[in-house]
Amino acid sequence: MIVTEDIGVAQREAWAAKILPPVEQVRPGLWSIPVPMPRNPLRYVLVYALALDHGLALIDVGMDTEESWQALVDGIAQTGHRIGDVRYAAITHLHPDHFGLAPRLRETTGAAIAMHAAEATALGHFTPADVAADVEAWRVDLTALGAPPEVIEAARFDLVRFAPGETADVVLDSGTRLDLPGWNIEALWTPGHTPGHLAFVDRDNDLLFSGDHMLPRISPNISSGPGELEDPLHRYLLSLHATTMLPDCDVLPAHEYRFRGVTDRARQLMAHHDERLDEIRAAVTAHPESTAWEITERISWSRPIEALTPRLLRLAVRETQAHLIVLADRGAISSDGGTPARWTVPASTPLSNTKEN
Repeated sequence: MIVTEDIGVAQREAWAAKILPPVEQVRPGLWSIPVPMPRNPLRYVLVYALALDHGLALIDVGMDTEESWQALVDGIAQTGHRIGDVRYAAITHLHPDHFGLAPRLRETTGAAIAMHAAEATALGHFTPADVAADVEAWRVDLTALGAPPEVIEAARFDLVRFAPGETADVVLDSGTRLDLPGWNIEALWTPGHTPGHLAFVDRDNDLLFSGDHMLPRISPNISSGPGELEDPLHRYLLSLHATTMLPDCDVLPAHEYRFRGVTDRARQLMAHHDERLDEIRAAVTAHPESTAWEITERISWSRPIEALTPRLLRLAVRETQAHLIVLADRGAISSDGGTPARWTVPASTPLSNTKEN
């Protein structure tokens, strides 16, 4: 285990070397534990362990694999605790890399599982019929975006849920103080990446546990579609603006590495999406009557679109659609409402509309 005051150095070096970072003591009684994410380009999720008077609390828990479970058990051992000491786990959101081990953790330790109401509501989808209905809803949605068959068929659900009749033990809202003796941490609702995404603010130690809301290098995927917010990018931009109202603090994200400068990073992310909106509007202008999928093929991505797997292409077209929704809300573009929907730029639409937040 490494103890460091130079924020995120060991994590940044490990990220650059494409290896797992060490367990680190971030503050007295607070540790960062990397938990692997097999077959995922992000490689690991950072679980945060907080010492209590009689046990341990976690922020996020990792993916539901044996490798991840063993890494969590071993990482907790490096803090001087045992997995059985975990009393509480606050979940930033319901994606499998953050929530996946929650059922096993609760069964093993009896830990209370806490999350936002919007995430807790989604726990009710657990029967085969529910999953089949969700998959069909995604197929219909992706068809409306003009996605090709191989992307539509990638609409598979890797869900981890509680047993029927079970749900979250604690429902958190924005401003709720976590019941963690010795800590002054409150939930901050940051919708966008998911409807009920939570960050956690420790004002005594000037820390923001940002989950996927704010990462040091990349923007989190902001997707439209069934089960998501009606206007996810708009809500994400509002969440980023709210984040700029926080005192400047160290950011403890769920991936990559710790960093300092919450306000600057929030503004960088807002500027990134402004540029993305301009790029997408330009693509619609150059190619009127395009579907969301055709626009996705024409804009830039971090890797060549030909190199993306069907699953990543599904995320890409959903993110394109989230930007199209914002542009339509601003009157910068319009859809014909067909299946698939096709987008155009109305006559005499001022470019400045695309710069509003």
